[in-house]
Amino acid sequence: MPTNMQTPAGRVPARHEALPPDDALREELHNEVHARPSARIHLPALVVFVAVLNEGVSREQEWAHLKQLPGQDDLTLDQLNGNFLRLRLSEHTLKWERHTEFTRYSIVQHLPEGSGLGATDPVLLDKLVTPAGWLRGIPGRTVAAIKLVMLQSELPEQTPQAQAGLMGPAQRWFGGRTVVASQIGGGHSWALTDFRLHPSGFERMLVITPPGTTDTRAGRISQRLLEIETYRLMALRGLPVAKALSPTLSAAEAQLAAITAQLENKSTSEQELLDQLVSLAARVERATAENTYRFAATRAYDAVVTQRIAELREKPIPGTQTIGEFMQRRLSPAMATVAASAQRLTSLSERVARTSALLRTRVDIVTEAQNQELLAKLTRGQELQLQLQSTVEGLSIAAISYYVISLLLYLTKAAKAAGLPIQPEMAAGAMVPLVLWVVWRATRRIHARLNAPSKAP
Repeated sequence: MPTNMQTPAGRVPARHEALPPDDALREELHNEVHARPSARIHLPALVVFVAVLNEGVSREQEWAHLKQLPGQDDLTLDQLNGNFLRLRLSEHTLKWERHTEFTRYSIVQHLPEGSGLGATDPVLLDKLVTPAGWLRGIPGRTVAAIKLVMLQSELPEQTPQAQAGLMGPAQRWFGGRTVVASQIGGGHSWALTDFRLHPSGFERMLVITPPGTTDTRAGRISQRLLEIETYRLMALRGLPVAKALSPTLSAAEAQLAAITAQLENKSTSEQELLDQLVSLAARVERATAENTYRFAATRAYDAVVTQRIAELREKPIPGTQTIGEFMQRRLSPAMATVAASAQRLTSLSERVARTSALLRTRVDIVTEAQNQELLAKLTRGQELQLQLQSTVEGLSIAAISYYVISLLLYLTKAAKAAGLPIQPEMAAGAMVPLVLWVVWRATRRIHARLNAPSKAP
């Protein structure tokens, strides 16, 4: 096939013609950037947001609950496989998002009459477009619930007096309670909240944008504000864990200090120290396994909160805290507590490992001393055995010589009986030195042969 084939003008080449085969994850990773697009919100609008923990909640349960909405009989389970779904209903939209630990439901509808900037503590749920009891039936446990009102109004000039003129009606909208407020987008819009749970179980947020704000920008503003509050609450889930873990860490640190002191003073046996250290190490490792994920998740959620606050590009409103300042003063100490607990747990695990190494060194030294003592005993035993062997050898030489002399005595007696002029006792006595020397010499030669180094084949 020629290598210079031209693709006809206007036709996009197929993948198998222009590129190598796709990686199995290429399309999924490429489309991840579009996985959770921002909503388009036409102002004025009411956004009812609920986030629930989805531990033990299956995707099938959430699908069955979404099918209870009007006109969703044809909704299939496959449509929930992407962890994001936007349902366009008659006059409102519902966005479903499933995350690792929680699922978010966002209902965007027209702002009910009488709920605008001139209202005082307006009731918003009475005009909710979802069926009665649908919110209460969402599977899971509520972690965040927010009523976000977004409306348009002329914003005041950047002077304290002019801004106070808008803060009055905005604060009355919250029932006169203290609010946290800031100009977002570098001064483009206002965002206000009281960060309080109302009897309905919801928090309230108010966003005031100038006329002409696009639906896309309104969607981005709502997404950032709702994510800030959701991830703030998810980050704070690590705080009770850190507080509950603190007594355990204190007790473990005290026990480790006591073990280290015993190790230093040599007042306790190695076996007892080892038993205590193994028990402590097991408790520390169990605490690490139980809490590492929560501490890591807290760091991740806190990082998202920090990023979303930076994206708001806040400017202060005289007389009020900005959202970023409120978070810095209220959230940062909690995050510092969680971080300190995580660091204590990691440090404790490392200290237990170092103490284990010290104990192992001490055991090795004791074992080496015992081995030296045992080797000395073996050496002493070998010396005694050698002495005993030398004594036995001496006795053996005497015994062998005695039997040889006895044989020679019998031999000389036989010769005398045969008529030879021999005195048997005199002959045997004369042979004793020679026999002793011959036996001793033979023994030495046998020892030399046994102790000679073996020759390689």
